[in-house]
Amino acid sequence: MVYVLIMLIALGLDRLIGWPDALYRRLSHPVVAMGWLIGTCDTYLNRSEWPDYLRRFCGVITVLILISVSGGVALSVVALLPDDVFGTVLIALIAWPFLASHSLHSHVLAVARPLAAGDIDGARFAVSMIVGRNAEKMDRAAIARAALESLAENTSDGVVAPLFWGVIFGLPGLVVYKAINTMDSMIGYRSERYRDFGWAAARLDDLVNWIPARLTGLIYVLVSPQMRYSYKIMRRDAPRHRSPNAGWPEAAFASALNLRLSGPRLYDGQMSADPWLNEKGADPGAGDIGKGLGLFNRLIGVIFALLVGLMVISAVLAYKTA
Repeated sequence: MVYVLIMLIALGLDRLIGWPDALYRRLSHPVVAMGWLIGTCDTYLNRSEWPDYLRRFCGVITVLILISVSGGVALSVVALLPDDVFGTVLIALIAWPFLASHSLHSHVLAVARPLAAGDIDGARFAVSMIVGRNAEKMDRAAIARAALESLAENTSDGVVAPLFWGVIFGLPGLVVYKAINTMDSMIGYRSERYRDFGWAAARLDDLVNWIPARLTGLIYVLVSPQMRYSYKIMRRDAPRHRSPNAGWPEAAFASALNLRLSGPRLYDGQMSADPWLNEKGADPGAGDIGKGLGLFNRLIGVIFALLVGLMVISAVLAYKTA
């Protein structure tokens, strides 16, 4: 029950105020420290002249280093804090910056505003802040599609998955998940440099996101105005996605909004052959980003309700066994 309460407080803080710029300037952010450690391992353990097997082995070592350091720090913090209400609140405050519902909403809204105003260059710049692909040649539909795909996928990576592991394992579970996800975002690519070195990070990220991604898709189906259709499209289209996990929230999101997402896109100057999700849906526009944010807000409401429900069930079970 304590873990659920910690996650509930942390999500409430994140949803209300996010991680304020003033705190970032004064304290930075825990993920910055993770990024520094990952970058250091990349510099010293990922040498282009080394054979592939050695770079893969060093990638495994990097994963072990990050999990050991992040998990060790989190366990130490929990052990040092008092096991009372004060300690619970402090742990929730520490967990707070590891959630991203507020920043995700803000970054996607920052794409919608210039796009609605006809400022294509401003919208391209805003969307380039949240996606990895080149936004210079994106048209209005491509910009809106990229923003919505990022919102759907990062609902799992930035909100549901950290809460899921936090509810199960407390602060250490939350922090270790974030370390794994950060590694994947930095080195989990199939490029020449990271194909072997980032292999372990990418596979582990796939594993820890397997359940949360599908849970995110199910919640998006639950808040969809057309639940049965959304569930059908999610089950049909999610396995077609290039990612073993991202297709679940994206397909549910696409069908809930009656839009088509994913599909062919430009990567490194070449057009990919990615299939459409909900291929009969319309191409998105600026107004659809607002609808997507509304769907996201409803999902956050369901998560709050689930956490409160878990609190009540835990309290009842504790009372009966007392």
